[in-house]
Amino acid sequence: MELPTRIIPNPHLLQSDDLLKYVLDTTVFPREPQPLKELRDLTANHPRAMMATAPDAGQFVALLLKLTGAKKTIELGVFTGYSLLLTALTIPQDGKITAIDTNREFYEIGLPVIQKAGIGHKIEFIESEALPVLDELLKKEANEGSYDFAYVDADKLNYWNYHERLMKLVKVGGIIVYDNTLWGGSVAADPATVGHRGGAVTQSTIQFNKSIAADPRVDISLAPLGDGITVCRRIY
Repeated sequence: MELPTRIIPNPHLLQSDDLLKYVLDTTVFPREPQPLKELRDLTANHPRAMMATAPDAGQFVALLLKLTGAKKTIELGVFTGYSLLLTALTIPQDGKITAIDTNREFYEIGLPVIQKAGIGHKIEFIESEALPVLDELLKKEANEGSYDFAYVDADKLNYWNYHERLMKLVKVGGIIVYDNTLWGGSVAADPATVGHRGGAVTQSTIQFNKSIAADPRVDISLAPLGDGITVCRRIY
């Protein structure tokens, strides 16, 4: 069965389109805030629409934000802003998000929806590679342990570099979420079937998953939502 056009193309791990449609139509879309639906529809025809956060994974992230009472967050990788918008809608009115992406043009696609929703004041968008910004933040001692929540959907080859820095910026008991940690299922595929670029990301993702599983500083769970999301809770 072909998926309806309103679903953003995504390397979703569910092998049955009917089952994915059931999950989305039953538990995700009925609870999706209108601004998120607007942005999802706005992004659907973009050539890189598959880069957007999967709606079911986004719903889970919003739940984590509510469960933890997150107020100060940081996001690496924004694209058109689906995960950024859901975070801004979820955190308190005086909450703050530091959002980092190399492409302001993509961010501005979703900016009218963000502004219409009345939550633009919560967002500080920084057009940059993530690592220099993280390093700059760490130069100020006050920033260490000051973030409640981090969401990472940026350059997959740098996930471990992000992790080491976020472990200093996110507070003990805080949450770090990494998207795409199953990379379309290729982490379990025959290496011969994966292309050169995909192979580099796949191998990096495999190594990241091994490293994060062995990191005693965090509790973890890899949830098979969207393209796989790994949730980490900082222990120390």
